[in-house]
Amino acid sequence: MAESTRTLDWDGATGDHWVAYEEKYNAAMFRYSERLFAGAGVRPGDRVLDIGCGCGQTTRVAAALAADGSAHGVDLSAAMLAQARARAAEEAIGNVSFEQADAQVHDFAAGVYDLAISRNGVMFFADPVAAFANVRRALRPGGRLAFVCWRAPEESEYSLVPRAALGRYVTVPPSPGGVNEPGPNSLADPDRVRDVLGGAGFADVHLEPEDEPMNLGAGLDEALDFVLQRPHMREPMAELDAATAAKATDDLRAALTPHVTPAGVLLRSPAWLVTAHAPA
Repeated sequence: MAESTRTLDWDGATGDHWVAYEEKYNAAMFRYSERLFAGAGVRPGDRVLDIGCGCGQTTRVAAALAADGSAHGVDLSAAMLAQARARAAEEAIGNVSFEQADAQVHDFAAGVYDLAISRNGVMFFADPVAAFANVRRALRPGGRLAFVCWRAPEESEYSLVPRAALGRYVTVPPSPGGVNEPGPNSLADPDRVRDVLGGAGFADVHLEPEDEPMNLGAGLDEALDFVLQRPHMREPMAELDAATAAKATDDLRAALTPHVTPAGVLLRSPAWLVTAHAPA
């Protein structure tokens, strides 16, 4: 498959941004990581495939849970994978490995894995039926699939609140792809998820709504930095003069203030926990 602009972006500026903000993204999505592993039910002897593993936190968690098995993470970003390998070395995790690969088309060995997981890494597939069929072939008969993906963007404070505050000053690019198109919201429609996974050969498809919040930081300053440094926000903000940028930042601070809690700056970000099985 020809390398797409989306692939180039993940293996470029977007991947670099996720490396720089690795700890903040892990903290932001901590509750969804918990939900993913609750649904995945990793067993001690499992061989786990982590799709879109990024900087490898979920792969390392899977490796710890599969203490007598292994975890293999694949991602498009060389920078994130380098970070993943460094973290695994720091933590002396011996049953984890990483590979730069496009899970849509990569030639996985057939029937190798007991479980495939993903934390928000499967929504960008150009042809999701073919991509999930490729993942299914990598699973043994009866192997399991568990992933988290976003629900409709109009339900998400994480998407709506910053865009509404900054939209008075800049044109914030829409999220790439709409519902049912490759991008963050491509699997928001539960009927489409069932059709895609069924078409890819999976059975027992189950979707569980999750309403955990995204945690943007311990306080407002940290949350502001997290929002404003995301590439799709940083680039239009950089075009403003200093006075206008200050006003925009003040409006964003005001918009985030009602979401400050003792646990952090929490914005609702509804998702699906999806589980399925390869036929036995």
